Amino acid sequence: MEKPSVTQRKRLKVRARRLLTRRVLPFVAALFLATPMAAPVSKSMAHASGVQTKLPSAQAMQAVFFDQQLHDLYRDLSVEQQGLTYAVFLKAMTGYLNLEKEGKLSGKKLLTVIDFDLPSTEKRLWVLDLAAGQVVFHTLVAHGHNSGENMATAFSNENESNMSSLGFYVTQAEYTGKHGRSLKLQGVDEGYNTNALTRAVVMHGADYVSEEFIRQYGRLGRSLGCPALPMDQHSQIIDAVGNGTCLFLNGNDASYSSKYLNQEVAMSTLLSGNS
Repeated sequence: MEKPSVTQRKRLKVRARRLLTRRVLPFVAALFLATPMAAPVSKSMAHASGVQTKLPSAQAMQAVFFDQQLHDLYRDLSVEQQGLTYAVFLKAMTGYLNLEKEGKLSGKKLLTVIDFDLPSTEKRLWVLDLAAGQVVFHTLVAHGHNSGENMATAFSNENESNMSSLGFYVTQAEYTGKHGRSLKLQGVDEGYNTNALTRAVVMHGADYVSEEFIRQYGRLGRSLGCPALPMDQHSQIIDAVGNGTCLFLNGNDASYSSKYLNQEVAMSTLLSGNS
């Protein structure tokens, strides 16, 4: 019998741990939700030891479980070595779980993260398979012409701004336009990216998104606000993430806020086993 490879063993171990976590965490959380039991137990322990013992609240326990499970996934994906910080990953996952709770996503279990805190010379787009715990794509992506040179520092939701727009998107259908195969993006963060469809902010391939362009000009070329992709990968990425997956575009803007960054909703979605 052929021995499983190291990669296969790792995948089996990850899947087994996730399965166990999904079964155990909701059960443990449910125990702490049974608050009528907490008072007698606490009273009994205090009587026995003479010291008042306060049990952690159900909400505190849920927060611990939520943080642990996301840290485990972050570690399994090995994206820290690729430059994706946990802070950005946490925001992206929180929004993904909120959108899933609202029924806005398909069942693909894919999350695309673009981090415009990084320069255009670095690979700053990730497509994550959350079910398998794998990075499907990690590549270059361009920002809008008026968002900045090598670094994207300005963002806008306005028509003809030629800037990138921050926030959460849900991918729509593809079409063939002036850039060839392109993917429509529906912005769902009011005031930040909800004009994406009318602005024709889409995923498409571009010759100016390449290592060769970087070598020649010291940065990527820039779009009119679209997250433009390398020509040798854009079709595969469109195939993978189209029709109902989550895209999170992160950037350095202290004014950005989103109703989808509700951690309580994210925790309940994760612990209920819906993800």
